[in-house]
Amino acid sequence: MPKPRRTLVLVDGEHYPPVVRAAIDELRAAGSDVSGVALLGGGEKLRIDETPEYGTPSDAVFSGPTPLAALLEALDHVDAEEIVDLSDEPVLDARTRMLLAAHALRLGLPYRGADFRFDPPPRPRLAAKPSVAVIGTGKRTGKTAVAAATARALAGRGLEPVVVAMGRGGPSEPEVIDPATVDLSPAALVARADAGRHAASDHLEDALTTGVTTVGTRRCGGGLAGAPGSSTFAEGVVLANERPGALLVFEGSGAAIPPAHADATICVVPATADAEVATGYLGPYALLLSDLVVVTLSEVAPPDSSRAATRSLPDLEDRIRSIIPDIPVIRTVLRPWPLAPIARRSIFFATTAPEPVAARSAAHLESRHHAAVAGWTSHLSERARLAEDLARLPDGVEVLVTELKAAAVDVATRAALERGMEVIYCDNRPEPVSKDDGADELQLAIVTLAELATARFEAASPSS
Repeated sequence: MPKPRRTLVLVDGEHYPPVVRAAIDELRAAGSDVSGVALLGGGEKLRIDETPEYGTPSDAVFSGPTPLAALLEALDHVDAEEIVDLSDEPVLDARTRMLLAAHALRLGLPYRGADFRFDPPPRPRLAAKPSVAVIGTGKRTGKTAVAAATARALAGRGLEPVVVAMGRGGPSEPEVIDPATVDLSPAALVARADAGRHAASDHLEDALTTGVTTVGTRRCGGGLAGAPGSSTFAEGVVLANERPGALLVFEGSGAAIPPAHADATICVVPATADAEVATGYLGPYALLLSDLVVVTLSEVAPPDSSRAATRSLPDLEDRIRSIIPDIPVIRTVLRPWPLAPIARRSIFFATTAPEPVAARSAAHLESRHHAAVAGWTSHLSERARLAEDLARLPDGVEVLVTELKAAAVDVATRAALERGMEVIYCDNRPEPVSKDDGADELQLAIVTLAELATARFEAASPSS
């Protein structure tokens, strides 16, 4: 017979206590060891100044000013193995219930109710060295750009990081890409595409833009809390463990979180994100896992001075801090960084960014890198429209400057090489908006996070 699970039950004062006690007795009869009760709020059915009787000791009934505060107070005192929600409207609406579930998952606890159940996504300790994860709220957030910046910052400190990336177009078996020995030239990537392989996977982009060794894995599907439906990530970590270097960087895919424990985590949130999605539903779970938030695409959002005090929706950063009050938040913009000089050359620029961002990026290539931009396209992720844009290339364009994403190789690079153009890939580099610390603010935060990851790894190792 299975051992009873220590259970924390969530209740509210809108239910008559004898009704709640009967439901708790049913849980006990079904095998739960009800070790505590969190009274989330409401008082219509409760007597004044009297602890309700739920069949548990009075000192095992906990409350707080908010449902979340009551939950956390109870968890400080109850060594629970699961949480069972017996509350309801109006004390818990759907948004608050999901917030409580996110906190439960962050603590590794299943959270279930009358017609739902959330289980913590498995994140076993697989790394044999300290690890930093870079996760995001969705696709096209700048996650790969931040992961690459993380790898460069760590490499600059002599840590020789290895990046383990997973993607929807990753290799069938995990593969190691050492840019010192693997040909990542445009022609070689086209040959890779001709062989039926995705030649613009994140691990190839990471290797090309950082110069560090990467491991490519694949994943399919993603759950509400970021668990992939299927992945080869664990096998990729095994390969990464075998490489020299002091630290691993785990790169998520879309909103999917690498299915392995990370000692420290960066969450990438674009300023263009729907705040309700990024910080509502189970969005808080990714934030609760994190030690640093990097907001990308900040130039797309209104500057501070233009914010009206009566805006109907809270500011994205305010919403993030309402979930984790003290977490560092760094606002950044993404700037294209060609991997070879383009000064005084006529170029055509290809990007996955939406048109307003693409236009700014093209202007940046002219102002900072002194190129002559003959045209640009924001259709790098739309093969048919990209092919149309490339077919209209003006005569005399010398260079295709393109991100290594989506159809960058099988469509854009191939078309440029057939026209006799040079192909130069470009990185997107996150630059902090703050002028106080300049471009070093993000690097400093990354190095600090690596030190935190190392300390946590050493504290958790059996020999410590």
